[in-house]
Amino acid sequence: MRTGTETDAMAGKNDVRLETQRLILRRPEVGDFEAWVDLMGDERSSRFIGGPMSRPEAWRSLGLMTGHWDLRGYGNFACILKTTGACIGRVGPWYPEGWPGQEVGWALRISFQGQGYAEEAARAAMDWAFETLDWSEVVHCIDPLNLPSIRLADRLGSSLLKRQALPAPYSHIVCGVYGQSREAWRARKAASQRRA
Repeated sequence: MRTGTETDAMAGKNDVRLETQRLILRRPEVGDFEAWVDLMGDERSSRFIGGPMSRPEAWRSLGLMTGHWDLRGYGNFACILKTTGACIGRVGPWYPEGWPGQEVGWALRISFQGQGYAEEAARAAMDWAFETLDWSEVVHCIDPLNLPSIRLADRLGSSLLKRQALPAPYSHIVCGVYGQSREAWRARKAASQRRA
């Protein structure tokens, strides 16, 4: 059953577009497929998100993401570089049935990692989840071996809440569930703005 905020979000789902200093975040579309193949086919970039995948599997993965938008009214955004228009990965809200919580996750193509894009996009996506979707908590489900993502969760202000197995077909994976409340996010953001 959809919540009121999910129903409200669905009304403008095709119009959602967030902008950061360097990125545009928008719903994935068919033109992102080659970038998706690169993301999901590369062992290094897809290791902790179900890959590596063949082209047909990457197509189904892209369909899964766009289907999540249709069913929930939100989902992972395609991250687009403003300077080139390149799709560099996916970041954003994710909450399939049985998931440990309402997640904001991230995955970037290997050539775009380590440049601060994931943090920039995750901050915008978390603001959107808390303020527009009215989520009271955001989590990040992270494999214990994914040290860069654990460090990013820490920079976002999230802490380890619990360890939990993911739902089938990934029930063999026990991830760290990192997260924070909307109140903690807002307080941290206000403190940062006062320091600036």
